Amino acid sequence: MTSAFAPALAGFGTGLSLIVVIGAQNAFVLRQGVRRDAVLAVVGICALSDALLIALGVGGVGAVVVAWPAALTVVGWIGGAFLLGYGALAARRVVRPAGTGLETAGGATGSRRRAVLTCLALTWLNPHVYLDTVFLVGSVAADHGPARWTFGVGAALASVCWFAALGFGARLLGRFLARPAAWRVLDALVAVTMIVLGVTLVAGA
Repeated sequence: MTSAFAPALAGFGTGLSLIVVIGAQNAFVLRQGVRRDAVLAVVGICALSDALLIALGVGGVGAVVVAWPAALTVVGWIGGAFLLGYGALAARRVVRPAGTGLETAGGATGSRRRAVLTCLALTWLNPHVYLDTVFLVGSVAADHGPARWTFGVGAALASVCWFAALGFGARLLGRFLARPAAWRVLDALVAVTMIVLGVTLVAGA
């Protein structure tokens, strides 16, 4: 039973490591949550978008691996390199923090329609979203072979949990996440997870 859930747990950890960073999308979700403005719509857009992109990544990379087995080695090296790079950047933020927490102050979005459009833009016009979900999650999922879809489900579930916690728990998280030290702890966890996954992928390739 444990082995059956292992890919899902690995996917959950990978997905969480990729999205728990200070960024425009997370800042917007937190801001909407603090203001209780279109929270359900914003959380839904972020979670469903991630699920769709993860599915594209898992399906696309999986198809390439089936057609060309040697692609698994290529994907392992490239995906491992990306993960190590992301881990190094997270570690750098721990050692050399920017000195400020997540800023939640600012003007209100004004309407549900504007909030939805802003969320769609921050999600689909951000190139890092494609790197994280389609490429990185897809490449790591391919390393799990037939269990790659279980891995993908775990990664998608991580997005749902994170965005729901960020949006609906913003009233409680707002002050905590405004502290630079809180993000340093999160970045440290991200760095360790990403580096371990990156080394595993490179070694396996």
